[in-house]
Amino acid sequence: MGRFDKDTAEPSSSPAETTSTSKTVTVNGTHDFKITGYSLSKGIGIGKYVASDTFMVGGYTWAVYFYPDGKSAEDNATYVSLFIALASEGTDVRALFELTLLDQSGRERHKVHSHFGRALETGPYTLKYRGSMWGYKRFYKRTALESSDYLKDDCLHVHCCVGVVNSHTDGPKIYSIPVSPSNIGLHFGQLLASRKETDVNFEVDGETFSAHKLVLAARSPVFRAQLYGPMKDKNTECIKIEDVEAPVFKALLHWMYWDALPDFEELTGLNSKGASTLMSQHMLAAADCYGLNRLRLLCEANLCEDVAINTVATTLALAEQHHSFQLKSVCLKFVALPENLKAVMQTDGFEYLKESCPQVLTELLEHVARVNEHSITVGKLGIEGILDGGDVNGRRLFFSYFKDLVGREVTVELKNDLAIRGTLHSVDQYLNIKLENTRVVDQDKYPHMLSVRNCFIRGSVVRYVQLPPEGVDVELLHDATRREARGG
Repeated sequence: MGRFDKDTAEPSSSPAETTSTSKTVTVNGTHDFKITGYSLSKGIGIGKYVASDTFMVGGYTWAVYFYPDGKSAEDNATYVSLFIALASEGTDVRALFELTLLDQSGRERHKVHSHFGRALETGPYTLKYRGSMWGYKRFYKRTALESSDYLKDDCLHVHCCVGVVNSHTDGPKIYSIPVSPSNIGLHFGQLLASRKETDVNFEVDGETFSAHKLVLAARSPVFRAQLYGPMKDKNTECIKIEDVEAPVFKALLHWMYWDALPDFEELTGLNSKGASTLMSQHMLAAADCYGLNRLRLLCEANLCEDVAINTVATTLALAEQHHSFQLKSVCLKFVALPENLKAVMQTDGFEYLKESCPQVLTELLEHVARVNEHSITVGKLGIEGILDGGDVNGRRLFFSYFKDLVGREVTVELKNDLAIRGTLHSVDQYLNIKLENTRVVDQDKYPHMLSVRNCFIRGSVVRYVQLPPEGVDVELLHDATRREARGG
């Protein structure tokens, strides 16, 4: 045993300096209480109330009490009363309150009584026990209330806010021992770099990579089957990899040992956002191939952050092929935005998407149809941009859908802001539109158009075509996309 040294057991002569901080905050919550049938609640009796449902704030249950005939007998039902009550067990619960009677005329002249946002001379209100209340016996004169904008369709709307006061003290942790973060990745990474005791080699694009079978088998179910399963490779001195490029395989090994992605710029020698996106795409495919689920999710997250016009189509195709549903959803929403669709459709990646994943175009059109509450917008996303830019693919896509809408009622807005509603009679491949039984949306602004019943509208002057929400036929979207994918 070690020797006890008396000198070292003596306390230090300099006093220890410690600090602590007392923090007092409010835990806030709100509740909306609608009182319908106000006139029927009158006459229930002084001191009787209509209660809201209970709601939780700061660990306590609360309720709003509305007294149609008032709370106090001395007022003889002249005023309505409004209170917030503590509806659960509690002792000396300190809180801030706000009661708002909402103006229902739209002018927002609400009647507000609030503790929030102002200095309180006596501090927060204290509720001593269950059933304690804060509020106003004379909240509003009843005759004035019944002729005000606060009462609409025999309904009152009350908004309340409760802020429960919570105090705690932060101080030093006397018995804390700092623990360094895990460095197991560093140790395994150094093992890979040293190449000591490696027992398997891989040839990728003429490059050879050495590794440890046990490490790979522990990290990847695919490598486990390849190296130790019944159908394992006989020759582990050199296994040839065909479906992954050398930089990608090197990054894959780095991940399996370090549990972290390498620096893609350092790995590829390319200093650009596009190079990083391309590596993330390849890494996602490799992660899916070798069953590395966390790596796949990390690549999905990186690609979501880097989604851009020139890469989103290839990323969308990749997400479809490798069942990356969250990434696919992000890409579809990005492409469907009016300011993005035309530009994306002009990229080489979009052609690749059409050829490799034609079924995705169906889902893309469904997302487009949901823009602006199921409007098929033909401005930046459609007719105006497509015809001005000579976008043949986009024109075919919209024509394929619109020609199936013959006989439906649509609204066509022109570039001069004139909007015409009518029955779609016909549409051609240039998106020229013929309407029957037409009427102008803004008749006061365009009185000279009131007599027009049928009209022919050139596609070059159309800004958008809009359907009512119930007019969006998902099956038509599917059929239009399938025809476009088949080339007509």
